[in-house]
Amino acid sequence: MAVMHNLRVTLEMIKWEHSIFALPFALCGAMLAAGGSPTEHQLVWIVVAMIAARSAAMAFNRLADASIDAANPRTRTRALPAGHLSPAFVATFVVVSSAIFILAASQLNRLTLWLSPVALAVLLLYSYTKRFTRWSHLVLGFALGIAPAAAWIAVRGSLDPRILLLTAAVMFWVGGFDVLYACQDFDFDRRAGLHSIPRFLGIGRALWIARVFHLAMLALLIALLWFFALGKLAIAGVVVVAVLLAYEHSLVSADDLSKLNAAFFTMNGVISVLFFVFIAGDLLLRKVR
Repeated sequence: MAVMHNLRVTLEMIKWEHSIFALPFALCGAMLAAGGSPTEHQLVWIVVAMIAARSAAMAFNRLADASIDAANPRTRTRALPAGHLSPAFVATFVVVSSAIFILAASQLNRLTLWLSPVALAVLLLYSYTKRFTRWSHLVLGFALGIAPAAAWIAVRGSLDPRILLLTAAVMFWVGGFDVLYACQDFDFDRRAGLHSIPRFLGIGRALWIARVFHLAMLALLIALLWFFALGKLAIAGVVVVAVLLAYEHSLVSADDLSKLNAAFFTMNGVISVLFFVFIAGDLLLRKVR
């Protein structure tokens, strides 16, 4: 029972339900690679790989940041600094999740298996970047952005440069909202000597950097539509994403970060799901025709 309790606390700690952030973009990559719907076998193992990879990355991040979280008033109640979990249990969870990810990669094709340690290295080593670079937000974005490219490889067994447009779009999307998230820790990061865009540029300029990142995302999505010759439904999807991002940015200002809460970041999950729905609809409709 203790193991099950610890597992439940771990899943709460890593917010495993937030796997929805990157998963829809991975599924977009898979559907673009297949020109419609991938096989059930491919979809199942892509989903397993995504959930396992994110679980390993988030648990490792909590492990790497345990001492930082303990010193930060906003995060000191997390499971590790609060003593609800032991570092050994979380480390075991990381190892098991990583093993499941590699198993899932092996069920797809040889190239996904060979590249799985590289993907894990990117996902896990991100946790240390805030210690030496203010651009850690984009490293996090890249870690999630490799999902659609990985899904393409899972379906095709090779990489098409066009899918890197979606990788870059996800990188700037995640980087943008991570900059917003980091605004909450402006004072702590400055005291602790941690690196972030808000800490170095100030909150006002950081908000503008986040807007530029999200404009870059939209430009890349438009390029993606053009290179894959997608239709009106996909265009509508990009418009919806643009409207939601504009609304998201309207909620925050340098003088008022009070709306940077859980609901604010849940909106990013909504953005990724809606984008997938429009892209999937466009591809499936084109296939039917």
